[in-house]
Amino acid sequence: MTGIRTATDRVTFTGVSKAYGTGATAVPAVSTVDLTIEPGEFVCLVGPSGCGKTTVMQMLAGFETPSTGTVAIGGVPVVGPGPERGVVFQKPNLFPWKSVRANVELGPKLRGVSKAERRQRADRILATVGLADFGDRHTYELSGGMQQRAQIARVLVNDPRIILMDEPFGALDALTREKLQTELLAIRSAEQRTILFVTHSVDEAVFLGTRVLVMSARPGRIVEDVSVVLPGDEDGAPRSPSVRTTPEFAAYQERIARAVYHAHT
Repeated sequence: MTGIRTATDRVTFTGVSKAYGTGATAVPAVSTVDLTIEPGEFVCLVGPSGCGKTTVMQMLAGFETPSTGTVAIGGVPVVGPGPERGVVFQKPNLFPWKSVRANVELGPKLRGVSKAERRQRADRILATVGLADFGDRHTYELSGGMQQRAQIARVLVNDPRIILMDEPFGALDALTREKLQTELLAIRSAEQRTILFVTHSVDEAVFLGTRVLVMSARPGRIVEDVSVVLPGDEDGAPRSPSVRTTPEFAAYQERIARAVYHAHT
């Protein structure tokens, strides 16, 4: 199933704070986040190291529970992980003894989807991420970039309404990273999912995001919320790497970099 989702997929953070530990030794990580993410948005979250970006993502994923406030999807509070959310981590976390296709099929298999249907789904998604010819390979035979594509395929095959990505390209070399950024935009254009993407790179955030949120130093709070509209966006096609050479891109990059700099102080 693909296509823009409905208002029931709207993400809301209402008065959300998070502290680790209790009492006098509690460490505040996130402070009073109020946020709405509309269906189909590609939201990038940037800020200083340790500011709580990953904590925000983990609360939406259901891996962490807010200390105060509520995280909700379509008005329904998040109380744990769920199939409507898929998470792409910095490291692929694939099973090396399984083939690429078997890794991708794992989610549907655990949910009792028939062998024929999960094979069909897996092959469609592998084609979408450019791995149509690698389904029978073992994951250790793939490059780092291809392993990340396989991880994205493993998430997409479960048809999540919301995809959470925690610095998925951070460990890759610059050329592979830029290639996967472009491919991710193509995948999003085809699949139309809501995405929350955590990154340290301002360039990456501006290139990928329809919206960029800047968090302050710990305890993190949102100090800048920027809608990003670049040349060509009105056509509805995925952004081209050449958009990085435009004055508009440079202006967004400067604005967000300045906000990140001030967030350190």
